[in-house]
Amino acid sequence: MEGGGRGHGDSTTDLSRHRSASLELREKEIREKGSEILREQLDAAKRELKLKDKECERLSQVRDQLEQELEELTASLFEEAHKMVRDANVKQATAEKQLKEAQGKIDVLTAEVTALKALVLTSTPASPNRQLHPQLQSSSTRGAHKHMGHSRNKSTSGVFSQTNGKTDQPSDSPQPPAKEDREMDSVLFAEFLMWKEDPGLERSSAFLSRIHKEDIGPCLSFTRSELSLMVQSAVENNSLTIELVAMSALPTVKAPALDCGGPKNCALSGLPRMCRHRIKLGDKGNYYYISPSSRARITAVCNFFTYIRYIQQGLVRNNAEQMFWEVMRLRKEMSVAKLGFYVTDQG
Repeated sequence: MEGGGRGHGDSTTDLSRHRSASLELREKEIREKGSEILREQLDAAKRELKLKDKECERLSQVRDQLEQELEELTASLFEEAHKMVRDANVKQATAEKQLKEAQGKIDVLTAEVTALKALVLTSTPASPNRQLHPQLQSSSTRGAHKHMGHSRNKSTSGVFSQTNGKTDQPSDSPQPPAKEDREMDSVLFAEFLMWKEDPGLERSSAFLSRIHKEDIGPCLSFTRSELSLMVQSAVENNSLTIELVAMSALPTVKAPALDCGGPKNCALSGLPRMCRHRIKLGDKGNYYYISPSSRARITAVCNFFTYIRYIQQGLVRNNAEQMFWEVMRLRKEMSVAKLGFYVTDQG
């Protein structure tokens, strides 16, 4: 009994051991397979993580690039906005300035048109305005327009003229002036018509080139040649000013290179003359004292330029022939002034 019981116990023990070994073996196999599976999954996870890291790095670079582009775009937009604001302010200031200048020009043109209607449009060579041409008025009419206190010298009013021993008493009514005949020069008229088709102030046209050479240049040619050129340029640019000064006035500014003259010395001719007028070349120029003869020459040229500017602006409504004869009259005034003839101001 004891031997049989022991043998049965040993076999049971062996069986248990065998089972335990089998279980351990299986567990080991299972652990190894599990470990292998886990390693494979880990490797796969690592590979996936590397891919994700690369994708994250790429996305980060894209994000940085977009942020940089956004900053540059924002800066560019702000700069463009500031530039647009500056340009708008400059344009607004320019427009306001041009508006003021235009309004000033409109006022000047309005005044010029009003004066032109009284001066040019109502006075033509065929029908002159007698109030604008005192030489066409009678002596009684001219006397009515003189200032109070100015009368004819009585010591000479009663003088008799003697001709061939006969004594004649002068008549109170002056003799009518001889009629001045005229004949149009076809070449000059053709040049004027060609200029009138496209009027301008350039010397390129045959019309103005001839007048500059024959009239304007000689009329504004004074002893002081450098100042003469400055005067001619100012007259052409319409920037010359002539003003009346008191006889006791003294030159306020001395030019460094040119003599400004004085109340008793003409700056243009350099001769000792009584100078009741002075000129200014531009807005910031010096004052130059001029004699009556020099003033008459400058005024004659200014009158010519004023008239052709009126033609250029379309303000003269006369026909071409009337305009031509007015231009010839103004050329005649320049020639006469160049020869030294001028009318003394009474006022």
